[in-house]
Amino acid sequence: MTETSHHIVDAGRDNWVERLLPLAAQPYAQLMRLDRPIGWWLLLLPCWWGLFLAQASQDGGLPNLWFAFLFLAGAIVMRGAGCTLNDIVDRNYDGLVARTKGRPIPSGRVSVKQAFGFLAGQCLLGLFILLQFNLYTIVLGSASLLIIAIYPFMKRITNWPQLVLGLAFNWGALVGWSATQGSLSWPPAMIYLGGIFWTLAYDTIYAHQDREDDVLIGVKSTAVHFGENTKGWLGGFFFFALISIDAALWLAGASYIAHMGVVLAALHAGWQIKRFEINNSALCLRLFKSNRDFGLIIATFLFLDCLIP
Repeated sequence: MTETSHHIVDAGRDNWVERLLPLAAQPYAQLMRLDRPIGWWLLLLPCWWGLFLAQASQDGGLPNLWFAFLFLAGAIVMRGAGCTLNDIVDRNYDGLVARTKGRPIPSGRVSVKQAFGFLAGQCLLGLFILLQFNLYTIVLGSASLLIIAIYPFMKRITNWPQLVLGLAFNWGALVGWSATQGSLSWPPAMIYLGGIFWTLAYDTIYAHQDREDDVLIGVKSTAVHFGENTKGWLGGFFFFALISIDAALWLAGASYIAHMGVVLAALHAGWQIKRFEINNSALCLRLFKSNRDFGLIIATFLFLDCLIP
């Protein structure tokens, strides 16, 4: 990292953005959070859940790998667009929080006008990706934009911004199913509900990094709202996430292989809850990032369910 590079506190030292990209490109990559891939993983995995579950419900076979790739590309682009919008809206708050004050807009490396232009470019690319699917999926995917647009404002008006994030981040479960089926039914609705509870759990853990700063500047979150009672809430969120996901598998006629994935994910959730410490910011970040593995466990066993008769 050169002396003129700007390191983002929670991105990890010597990340690939700071090592490989030219200085002029780094602020835009940081706006997209390309230096923190966990976000696009958490957006992508519900897409794969829905895609693989839809295939399993049709007597199995190899899922559409082209769709799986499009969801990967779309998750990276639209997570970047969402983060760019969030940074535009939160630019005055971010400058007051130790973890976020080095972000491109509050640090002055990207102007608000430049950020809006970059946001527009990402949205156009996301639209191009969405247009590769059937009409039902195009309309369904477009409907998520309303939730994405209102999310950055929720921390000002409700103690539950994590709930709105869950509505946005798990929309891909519906889109993944409809890309194969061309419609919706109870299985994608239930796996979407499970994803929402999952997001409530992992983003509450994440929000504990900023809890003290959020209290000082008047920003709301489930972490601030739950306080010392957070561990109990996490247990409830993970419980209902797993129950809802497993109900989706039953409704779709998935085999024991997919249910095994839910059991292993439950063990992972239990490990997170046991380790969670309300005042340990570094541990909160590690536990938050570990939810990629929680989601991958479910996705992997759904994929195996498609392949194994």
